[in-house]
Order: sequence, then structure tokens, then C-alpha cells
Amino acid sequence: MTDMPSLRLDALYRYPVKGLSPESITHATLRNGDYFPDDRLFAVENGPSGFDPAAPVHQPKIKFLMLMRDEALAQLDTRYDPTDGTLTIRQGGAIAARGDLAQPQGRATIEDFLTRYMPGSLRGPARILSAPGGYRFTDSPRGFVSLLNLASVAALETMTGAAVDPLRFRANLHVTGLDAWAELDLVDHTLTSPGGVRLRIHKRTQRCAATNVDPATGQRDLAIPRTLAQHLGHTDCGVYAEVLEGGVLTAGEALSLG
Repeated sequence: MTDMPSLRLDALYRYPVKGLSPESITHATLRNGDYFPDDRLFAVENGPSGFDPAAPVHQPKIKFLMLMRDEALAQLDTRYDPTDGTLTIRQGGAIAARGDLAQPQGRATIEDFLTRYMPGSLRGPARILSAPGGYRFTDSPRGFVSLLNLASVAALETMTGAAVDPLRFRANLHVTGLDAWAELDLVDHTLTSPGGVRLRIHKRTQRCAATNVDPATGQRDLAIPRTLAQHLGHTDCGVYAEVLEGGVLTAGEALSLG
């Protein structure tokens, strides 16, 4: 790249429980070498996964409840409160379950609800797993911070002939100011915020069938990976980055690219 554009951080999202609702936030405090705060802290084990919190090893997402296979999850509205560890699940606007994920009884309450809600999807007991320090339930072993270029999403709308909600891609950072697909050429480049946060882009994000699910309705109404492959010859949309220098990111601020 010759001209380095100025980007805008349009929005920030965290996903405390793998496969459950996005949570829009106005700012996030990142730390060197760490994951996005309060992101993928928990996963719902779908039958025995072999995950050992004492010796955590990255697990394929097929071992957990996830949108790629369990689209009914999108019909639940969930909110996690990191101050007290409580997860609240709403179904049809009403509270269906609430539990403290730090306590056995709280986890059991959530597990019992999910078992009743989607019995046909379960291969064994639904069990909430907590990420130990230095580990998260991300799709990629080095999925520290995920970034989505909104211009690429707009280009996908042209390809599909339908509206494409950016939340299909479950990214932490939504940015504007790049041409469509320009993010794919930014591997090894660095983003810097006014507050000194530095993110090094290290990997493209390959998309799976989870993006086919409408995050509002839970319906499989698009074929995003197939559309990407047909038009671009690959299934990449968005990138992963690692935190070189920590600090506070704020929605609406500019990011410089170098």
C-alpha cells in the first residue's frame, strides 16, 4: 500500500459467551498481548469436549454451542454483567433465565434453560466452561482482537442483493475509512489510536456458515462464505490483530494506519 488512509472506529462489541449475543460498548481498555476485554470468557460445552482448564488447549468450535450449527441461539437476547458475573437470558422480551456464572447454582440455572431450549442440538450435557487466565474461547488460537471493515460488508450487500448486518461477523471493532476488502492487505500493518493503543494486524479472518444466520431472527437466509468464494476466490472478510500497546479505545475516534 502506498497511501495510508485514516480510519474511524465506528463501533465496539464484546461477546462474553461464545455463540450468544453481542454487547455494544462505548470504550474498551486493552492490555499488551491480551484479548479483547470480557470477550469469549465462556462457552457452552455441547457434550464432553476434553477441555481442561488446568491445561487449556484451543478447541474447535464444533465442541460448543455455536451459531454455525445452532442458529436458534440468535433468538435469545443475552447480557453479561462483568461486575457481578451475572448472565441474563431474555426470550421474546421476557427474562427466561438468570444466573451468576461464577457460582455452581448460577451456571446450573443457565445450563438447565439451554437444555430445555434446544434439546435437539445437544450431544450431551450443556455445561458452561470458564476461560482460565490467558485463554479465551475464540475461533482462532490467536484471535485476540477481531476487526471488520464496514465497506467490505457493503460490498457483500451488492454481491448478495440483500441487506447484510455487520453483526453476522461477530467482530470486536467495526471500522470505516478503508476501501472494500482493503483490510485483507493490511497483515503486518499497525493501527494506532489517539490514546496510544497499537494493534498489529496478523491474520485474515476466514468466514464460516455462522455468517449465514441473521443475528436478529436466527434464520439461515444468506450464503456468505459461498458468495465470497464465488466473487473473490476466498472466504476472507475482516482481520485479527494483536495488542502491541494497551490503552483505551473509544467508539468514534480516528485510527492511524502504518
